[in-house]
Amino acid sequence: MSNSSEKPKIVEVAAAVLQRPDGTFLLAQRPSDKIWAGHWEFPGGKVEAGETPYHALVRELREELGITVEIAYPWLTRVFTYPHATVRLNFFRVTEWHGELHPHEGQQFAWQHFPDVTVAPLLPANAPILRALSLPPLYAISNVTELGEEEFMRRLEVALHSGLRLVQLREKSLSREALRELAQRMLPLLHAHGAKLLINADIELAREIGADGVQLTATQLTALRERPDVPWCAASCHNAEELRLAEALGSDFALLSPVLPTLSHPGAPTLGWEKFAECAAGSTIPIYALGGLTQAGMQIAWQNGAHGIALLRQAWPETSSG
Repeated sequence: MSNSSEKPKIVEVAAAVLQRPDGTFLLAQRPSDKIWAGHWEFPGGKVEAGETPYHALVRELREELGITVEIAYPWLTRVFTYPHATVRLNFFRVTEWHGELHPHEGQQFAWQHFPDVTVAPLLPANAPILRALSLPPLYAISNVTELGEEEFMRRLEVALHSGLRLVQLREKSLSREALRELAQRMLPLLHAHGAKLLINADIELAREIGADGVQLTATQLTALRERPDVPWCAASCHNAEELRLAEALGSDFALLSPVLPTLSHPGAPTLGWEKFAECAAGSTIPIYALGGLTQAGMQIAWQNGAHGIALLRQAWPETSSG
């Protein structure tokens, strides 16, 4: 007779988010001979003895779908307890593969786009993954103090036309009233392009003006006991301990910094990519890399477990007014 106080064994699973350049991702329907038959999920399978999650991913996609993985980035890790088992889902974003998709297990496939997912029912563990997939790869931090408000607004409009979809308003030199006025000027423009605005630190201001969320400071993260009541909550972190706090609070995503030396903090200690990857490994929420980066750093960020990159000055390149 088993001891009911024993922790259930965790089943390691590798799961693939196959993504096409247009942003669509693949869901597969579980075959009729498996538990949760008919439910839709991200393809993958159990990690076998002696395998890493990555090698299990490559094997499963070859066996299940008939494709060979070319590029797969480590992404999120979620633990979920079903009635029959507790699973640790090691998610990878697979962006390049070769071979034609073929249902080797007779399952159905569907390319989907968030939030317009048309297949149902989904496996319960997948809801947070779909929300995370809605986050873009670039997170831009405002730079009004250096650029001036009019020039910043002009560059913001250019960036939105070029696809920017996530912005943090962080201007420590502005008064709260000036910040409110600026945010109220930015919001209609952002929302017209389907972009989100997060306010740095000021939870009440974010609520008052109808912003999309708040970017918590590391100090707030340590002090708060429950997630602020806003649509999106992000957290600024500098080490693995703060990332765990962000996860426990129910944050939607985190910034992890500084990765590389920055203009604003010359000589300050940095994480470097090796430490960044170590901190990001096993994260349950998407992480943006921040500090000393450019747009060209996106791929190395993905390789080290980041969802994307956050940029300050580099997010607002000089553009012609013509």
